[in-house]
Amino acid sequence: MKQILLSTLFLSICNLFSAQTPCDDGRYSSTVFSDFTKISNITYGSNTSWTGGSTTLKMDFYEPEGDTETERPLLVWVHGGSFIGGSKTDPDMVEFSERFSKMGYACASIDYRLGFFPFDSANAVKAVVRAVQDLRGAVRYFYKDKQTVNQYKIDTNKIFIGGSSAGAITALHMAYLDDACKISDYLNESTISSMGGLEGTSGSTGYSSDIQGVVNGCGALARYSWIEIDDVPLCSIHGTADDVVKYNRGVVDPGTPLMYLDGSRMLHERACAIGLEEYFYTFPGAGHVPYISNASIMNTTVDFIRDFLVKQMGCDEAELQPENDPMETAFLYPINDCDGNPIDDECTSSGIAENNTFDLEIYPNPAQNELTIKSDNLLDKIEIYNLVGQLIYTKNYTLNEIKVNLSNIESGSYIVRVFDNQNRTSKAHLIEINK
Repeated sequence: MKQILLSTLFLSICNLFSAQTPCDDGRYSSTVFSDFTKISNITYGSNTSWTGGSTTLKMDFYEPEGDTETERPLLVWVHGGSFIGGSKTDPDMVEFSERFSKMGYACASIDYRLGFFPFDSANAVKAVVRAVQDLRGAVRYFYKDKQTVNQYKIDTNKIFIGGSSAGAITALHMAYLDDACKISDYLNESTISSMGGLEGTSGSTGYSSDIQGVVNGCGALARYSWIEIDDVPLCSIHGTADDVVKYNRGVVDPGTPLMYLDGSRMLHERACAIGLEEYFYTFPGAGHVPYISNASIMNTTVDFIRDFLVKQMGCDEAELQPENDPMETAFLYPINDCDGNPIDDECTSSGIAENNTFDLEIYPNPAQNELTIKSDNLLDKIEIYNLVGQLIYTKNYTLNEIKVNLSNIESGSYIVRVFDNQNRTSKAHLIEINK
């Protein structure tokens, strides 16, 4: 009996020392690898583009250099660009992928189907659905790999999705839009079905697309009420002065008004009300995706996401770096505690951006050196945006006919928006400049 007791005690001590958490030795909570390995342009699927052609879907895969772990968490990153531009090699996607891979994560930065026209709510929602379908296809790709060749060594119980701007909108809708009837204000169910449903057919059909958490970098969701108690945890980062994707609630406007969405503050309130695990970091006074152009904000953003992820990994808070733990101050602005009450004002419209527009003529299109804009209204201002929503030209007028000198604008595709003297705006016009 004594021998049995000693043996049992010995085994218990061994089990105690072997019961390590995933973040032991700093993995996942700090940079433990000096470098990463990248595999570019992996084809994960294909699907029909908005113009009816076929689009091959590719991703870049990042992993810690020399890693021997065979069960690794995966972060799937989705770039921004207003659903008409951007790529898997955008600076923020590359930086997230490189930095988190050196912490021990596997990362995939994906391209997805871009483009829609005319620039209105219904077509914008279709673009979101296509992006969600592609993101699901990318996640399914790794489930399929796990069950077949297991090339990427992914723990499919620890797959997280996230992105910036349009990429965050995509990730949020994949995480919390679970029934086509929820978007009946935008698209009827037959339209969704004709597109392939919310799950889509962008590759590896028949495999799971389940995830364990979502990272929202300055994104929004069509309805905060779509978030439910049994949904996956949420991590959000947003600036209060974001004029593209609103911090609270409003029309997404990357150069032309699109969808009326609930921003990160609204999602935070909803999570508080229902008791969903959620972490929210506010940058007071910051604009849209502030971490792209500010190294300090990028560092805070990476640390905050890291802290969220290690909590999902089951790691102890003591394993974080206490001198640099943004979780401690995440709720200091604008509210100290969750009060359990969601903001109760409801969107009075159908949820689709409404706009008091007027007609005009724009020619020639394609243009070369000069663009003519005519209207029966007295025109007050013209704005020209590139396809990632950056304002590249603006000028005030008081004319019915405007001639715009294009000599300083490079060849490419652009969005033109014009205001009249009653502050009404025209519909967005897509133009081509060929020099």
